[in-house]
Amino acid sequence: MNPAHPEQKLAARLSSVTPSVTLVISQLARRLASQGRDIINMSSGELDFDTPQHIQDSAFTAMQAGQTRYTDVGGTAELKASIIEKFARDNHLAYSAKQIIASTGAKQIIFNAFLATLDAGDEVILNAPYWVSYPDMIRLTGAEPVAVVPAPHEGFKLTPASLAAALTPHTRWLLLNSPGNPSGALYSTDELRALAEVLKDYPRVLVMSDDIYEHIVYEGEFVSFATAVPEMADRTLTVNGVSKTYAMTGWRLGFAGGPEWLIAALAMLQSQSTSCPNAIAQAAAIAALDGPQHLLAEWCHRLRRRRDSALNILRQSPDLSVETPPSAFYLFVGCEKLLGKTTPTGKTLNSDLDVAEYFLEHGGVAVVPGTAFGMASYFRLAYSIADEDVNRACQLMVNACEALL
Repeated sequence: MNPAHPEQKLAARLSSVTPSVTLVISQLARRLASQGRDIINMSSGELDFDTPQHIQDSAFTAMQAGQTRYTDVGGTAELKASIIEKFARDNHLAYSAKQIIASTGAKQIIFNAFLATLDAGDEVILNAPYWVSYPDMIRLTGAEPVAVVPAPHEGFKLTPASLAAALTPHTRWLLLNSPGNPSGALYSTDELRALAEVLKDYPRVLVMSDDIYEHIVYEGEFVSFATAVPEMADRTLTVNGVSKTYAMTGWRLGFAGGPEWLIAALAMLQSQSTSCPNAIAQAAAIAALDGPQHLLAEWCHRLRRRRDSALNILRQSPDLSVETPPSAFYLFVGCEKLLGKTTPTGKTLNSDLDVAEYFLEHGGVAVVPGTAFGMASYFRLAYSIADEDVNRACQLMVNACEALL
C-alpha cells in the first residue's frame, strides 16, 4: 500500500491482508461485461434464484408498520425466537435468547468471534481448501491461521491424525465448514465425533461450525458439530444465516448460537461497530425461518441437475479432474495437467492464476484460482447460475483446454 502522502501511514496489521479474491474477480467480470464482453461469471457464491416472494412481502409489510428503527444490538426478540426454533427444528440444538446473536451477515459473526478471543501468538486450525476470508480475518487479530492440506484420498476433509498433528498449546480454534466452500465436502457424524475425540486433551480449543450451506446437500446427511458432539456444545459456536439457503445474500443477515459468555462478547463488539443488523432484513429473516421450507428441496433438485451436467461436460477434458461433491454449489477442479501448456497467444500457463486468467480472456468464463483457497493447481466454479449458462461455460472451458499447445 502506497498512500499519496507518506505521513498518512496505514496500520501495520493491514500489510498481511489482501482483498477477497472472489469479490475482485466478480467485479472484474462485471466490468468486462459492462464493456460489451460476453462473460459468464462462475466466481460468485450466490444463487441465481430470487428471494421467495413471501419473504419479500414480509419486508414490505415491516416497512409499512414502521419497523425501520434501531433494534436490540443482537437482534429483535422475535427474530431470536425464530432462530431458537430453527436450531431446535433443524439441528436438535437448544439455546436460550442469551445464547443467540444476529449480525450483518455470518461473516461479521466469524470475524467478531476471532476478534473477541484471539491474541497475538494464538492459532486457528482450518483445513484447505478453505473459504478465502478465513485466513485474513484471523491475521487481522494478530493470530495465525494453520492450514491443513488434506491428502488426495481424504476427500478435502480433516482426519483425526491430521488434526492431532496440527494442534499445539497455542491453538485456540478449530474452524469447520461443512458443507464446505469451495470443495463441497460434507462431514458425517462419525467423522465429527472422531475429531472431537482428539480435542479432549485440549480444553482451551473452541470449535467454530460454519453451517451456512446446511440445506444444500445432495448425497449424505448434514449434521452440525454441536449436534454430533453435544458434550462440546459449551465450546462450540454454530454459525449460520439466510444468505445461501433462501437466496438472501444482499439482505446481510447472519446468526449464531453458542455459550453465553461468547455471545455477550460478540454483542459488545457489535455494539461498538455496526450496532444492530438491518431491521427490515430481520423481519424478512423471520419470514424465511418460520415460513414454508419446501422450496429448499426444489432448489436442491435444480442445483443437483446443474452439478451433474457440469461434471459431465468438464470430464470430457483429460486435462481437468474433479470429484463429485455431495453438497454446496461449487466444483473444485484440478488443473495441474494444464500447467506448462501454451495459450494460442504464446503465453505459458505456470499457475492456477494463469489458468483462471486464460479462461476469462480466451473463454469468457470467470472462475476463482485455487490458490485463493489455500490449494494451488485448482480452480473453483459456482454452478449457481442459469442452467444454460452452466452448460455453455463448462463447454467453453473444455474448448479452451483443447486450444492449448
